[in-house]
Amino acid sequence: MRRILAIVLGVLLLGGVVLAVILDGGSQPTATKTVEGVIGSEKAEFFRDPDVVKALRNKGYTVKTETSGSWAMDRLQLSRYDFAFPSSSEPAPEIEAAAGIKGAQTARPFFSPLVVIARSNAARVLADNGLARMTGRNAGTLLMGPYLKAAGEDRTWQQLPGSAAHPELTGTVFVKTTDPATSNSGALFLAATSNVANDNKVVADDAGIERTAPLLRKLVSVQGALEPSTDDPFRSFISGSGEPLILAYEAQVAALVQQKQAPADMVVLYPDTTVNSPHTFIPITGEARELGTLLATDTELRKLAVRHGFRPQDGVPEFTAATASHGAYLNPELTGIRQVGAPTVKILMALAERAKG
Repeated sequence: MRRILAIVLGVLLLGGVVLAVILDGGSQPTATKTVEGVIGSEKAEFFRDPDVVKALRNKGYTVKTETSGSWAMDRLQLSRYDFAFPSSSEPAPEIEAAAGIKGAQTARPFFSPLVVIARSNAARVLADNGLARMTGRNAGTLLMGPYLKAAGEDRTWQQLPGSAAHPELTGTVFVKTTDPATSNSGALFLAATSNVANDNKVVADDAGIERTAPLLRKLVSVQGALEPSTDDPFRSFISGSGEPLILAYEAQVAALVQQKQAPADMVVLYPDTTVNSPHTFIPITGEARELGTLLATDTELRKLAVRHGFRPQDGVPEFTAATASHGAYLNPELTGIRQVGAPTVKILMALAERAKG
């Protein structure tokens, strides 16, 4: 009788365990492989997001990241990483060469255009003087031709009519950028400004470099110390400090407004000439080979990318739908924006070197 009772109890216990697993949905932790990568700082919040961590784990990945300026990644010890994820496609060939890989199956999961964020008083003074065009209370367009003309003439805020009412606007008018020799946003802003300064043509030779270098030097030298990434100047601006005009990625702004954390006096100015920034995933080891494709194609990860302000490739409808209630700040269709190509890596780095003196 005791033996029979023990068997019955054992069956009941086993049934309880099976039932518990069923009720829990069979949700045993998915076996994951851990990969480590170096990324641009603007993607750090994305990879730290618990929902992104969970979505990646459900697909079999645990992802660890470190940040670096995109144009400095090729100088790192890349053998330490499974992937590199710069903020545009331009640094990719140099990174591949430095990592000793050829024909890597790169992916471009999402992109983000450059914007200039401004205090409302600064934006209004620019607009009143023909350097910008307001399209709403918190949005507008930076007119690159007039802006660069003012920069070439070393125009100060005090020389712009209407600035006297805003004593905080002092000194030379300039956009605070990042270091163009190491940071993607700074490099691509040089690409866009050099295009305008080169009669709306991509700089492609030494003559173009010589033609545009003096102006680019002014744009950079007036800034003083240069930041290595977009994150620090952006956070300074949001906290209420920093310069009145800051270069940023639209993704940083879009993420902020979706979280309802945008400063009331922030204005987003889209440069009327820009170079888009397709974030490019470069697998260095076989462990990370499929991760870039996953980031580009998985429905949940695309949705999370939009939540962090990025535009999925071929995903204008997704971005527009997610940001529809924040149109006061954003230009989802990039209406009125001329998108131009970037110079070759060699030319762009030569421009950066000349700009920094």
